[in-house]
Amino acid sequence: MIKTLNHLPHPHEDGATLAGHFSDLAPPLNDRQAHLEASRCLYCYDAPCVNACPSEIDIPSFIRHIHTDNVQGAAQKILSANILGGSCARVCPTEILCQQACVRNNAHECAPVLIGLLQRYAVDNAHFSQHPFQREAASGKRIAVVGAGPAGLACAHRCAMHGHDVVIFEAREKAGGLNEYGIAKYKLVDDFAQKELDFLLQIGGIEIRHGHKLGDNLSLTELHQQFDAVFLGLGLAASKQLGLPHEDAPGLLAATDYIRELRQADNLAQLPLADRCIVLGAGNTAIDMAVQMARLGAHDVNLVYRRGIEDMGATRHEQDIAKANQVRLLTWAAPEEVLLNAEGQVRGMRFARTRLVEGRLQTTGETFELAADAIFKAIGQAFDGAALSDPLARELKRAGERIEVDEQLRTSIPGVYAGGDCVSLGQDLTVQAVQHGKRAAEAMHAQLMLNVEAA
Repeated sequence: MIKTLNHLPHPHEDGATLAGHFSDLAPPLNDRQAHLEASRCLYCYDAPCVNACPSEIDIPSFIRHIHTDNVQGAAQKILSANILGGSCARVCPTEILCQQACVRNNAHECAPVLIGLLQRYAVDNAHFSQHPFQREAASGKRIAVVGAGPAGLACAHRCAMHGHDVVIFEAREKAGGLNEYGIAKYKLVDDFAQKELDFLLQIGGIEIRHGHKLGDNLSLTELHQQFDAVFLGLGLAASKQLGLPHEDAPGLLAATDYIRELRQADNLAQLPLADRCIVLGAGNTAIDMAVQMARLGAHDVNLVYRRGIEDMGATRHEQDIAKANQVRLLTWAAPEEVLLNAEGQVRGMRFARTRLVEGRLQTTGETFELAADAIFKAIGQAFDGAALSDPLARELKRAGERIEVDEQLRTSIPGVYAGGDCVSLGQDLTVQAVQHGKRAAEAMHAQLMLNVEAA
């Protein structure tokens, strides 16, 4: 349970009723719907949807397989490019990637091909009798992967395919990273993250060791000495701070902490509920937090952002989800003061009105207050510097907070690669993290084989 919210009541509805509020956001296509949607694809030779896909899935090819009733072939095509294609089909912002690039996405056609739902249909209905990818002959090489999130899992699977033995070191009791702990419950239902993990591990050659945290009971120096290559898929584990007094007051916490508890809860009725709440931020995590609080029964949910709607990190699709759940989006307002009651608990927040002056954000001098039983910070994740505290790790070149890597995901230390949210390359998307893991695995495999030939 989240201690800082212990003073709050529980939802009024029972667990079964609440669970119904967190059903699948986008129900899957049935066979007829999938076949009809697949028939809309023009199978473009120079398909712009493929160029817009961070994991380079051959979209026209897998859709053609669906159209010809070869669902297993479609799934194999997807998974060969993105082993986490099932979860990415559910959480990927297809509306700004492949579907936005679809040639049918114009004023005359009205709507793009529903690529994300077709991808989900293929992966969910393939029913492989065995794992579709086989390990190559054992290479004798051992790879260490730090972090069992999308980047780490994708790297591990591709390394295992090449015959390497992989050990994944994971701090938490479950693997899956963001998919297990950080995605809105209504986006990944029915314990899908663990089902996908079980499927991935069927390739063999991958061991997961839980309770191992870099910078705590694990060091990069040791891994570098004991393994032939190391991949760092650390993610962004720390939450950014507001820099205001009373930031540790009961009722104020990081949105990711609450989302994690919600996703792991067996009974949603046991969660603390803020009837009036404020969510600070403008990204998808902020939307996820606000919508889930509304679905738990909060009556007054305000998402507050210091800039305008057009600058929000959340897509228009995500914003529409928030509005459909009666979340109020308030813009041009910056947090100024945390307001406390007589017991020292959060009772609201004072905001300063903001505006742009010659391209710079400034306050107008006006303020307003919002009452709230809890405030959730979704203002971005930060890199946990303690993870890179041992002597070798401190040698890693950094780009700001993040680890600097080249196009092959190589860090400044030979034999050490990194990917996902902890690096400076690409977007902070699940599908991008999967691509990083895959590309890093190919790069380390090529280097290891080159070393073997040279020897």
